[in-house]
Amino acid sequence: MAAPLLQVRNLRVEFPTRRGTLLALDDISFNIAPGEVLGVVGESGAGKSLTGAAIIGLLEPPGRIAGGEILLAGQRIDNLPYEQMRTIRGRRIGAIFQDPLTSLNPLYTVGRQLTETILTHLPVSAEEARQRAIRLLQETGIPAAEERLEQYPHQFSGGMRQRVVIALALAAEPELIVADEPTTALDVSIQAQIISLLKRLCKQHGAAVMLVTHDMGVIAETCDRVAVMYAGRVCEIGPVHEVIHHPSHPYTRGLMGSIPAMDDTRERLLQIDGAMPRLNAIPPGCAFNPRCPQVMDRCRRDRPELIDAGHTRAACWLAGQEAAA
Repeated sequence: MAAPLLQVRNLRVEFPTRRGTLLALDDISFNIAPGEVLGVVGESGAGKSLTGAAIIGLLEPPGRIAGGEILLAGQRIDNLPYEQMRTIRGRRIGAIFQDPLTSLNPLYTVGRQLTETILTHLPVSAEEARQRAIRLLQETGIPAAEERLEQYPHQFSGGMRQRVVIALALAAEPELIVADEPTTALDVSIQAQIISLLKRLCKQHGAAVMLVTHDMGVIAETCDRVAVMYAGRVCEIGPVHEVIHHPSHPYTRGLMGSIPAMDDTRERLLQIDGAMPRLNAIPPGCAFNPRCPQVMDRCRRDRPELIDAGHTRAACWLAGQEAAA
């Protein structure tokens, strides 16, 4: 197993408010190896995007990292000054966001945005930067790349804009890419193209990827491992095939059971009753206990940590009992 490129250890993110401090991420830990794609999945509000924002140093105030550490290739990056983190964010960490229109400056041509990024982070001439920008657009499947270099973002379709954003993320040959729901705003046929493109380019460039999404189809198609989040915590993590086909946490089972299968004859899909708790009302013990069909007294009292549960690791007392049996 390769040494981890990214290590997130006991990450804790807080939002101070007039009514007290809200704990948005609580003791998050995971690793990503070079060339590996880790999917992060869960309901809206689980803390997926917040985890990505903390890693790339773009937490919105008053949000702050209140504990834990983030290491990139062994170097701690969560406590760096803004300017130093800005350099790392462009050079060593690339970012792909949900809406390509918010990632691109509408006042500058696509070529200018690409070449500026390349010149900022790589020791190349202006002509070399231009040629690299053309190659990146060609790699991401944009036809007539040299001509389109001079066009503005509004002259591209949604799928083409997302390809430009991927080219921007790869411009400085980063070691890590944080992709926050990169296909949500696109139609299904374009989604498949973008996911295939992202996988191929990251393998070619050797980049590790943290893919944030709520789409289990994207996770199954793209990722090597998957982390399932619930109420600001990781409730299960493991190889994607094991998490999808042999989930250990009741929440993961509920997620998988809510996905229709082509050979399924059930008239109704499974559903998880209730809703995720608000940040100011997370219950004691396991955060999932009010919605869990297998809840025990211990679940309401004691918070489970991630423990070995076969081929995955799950934060569930039942998983611990099954592993011991």
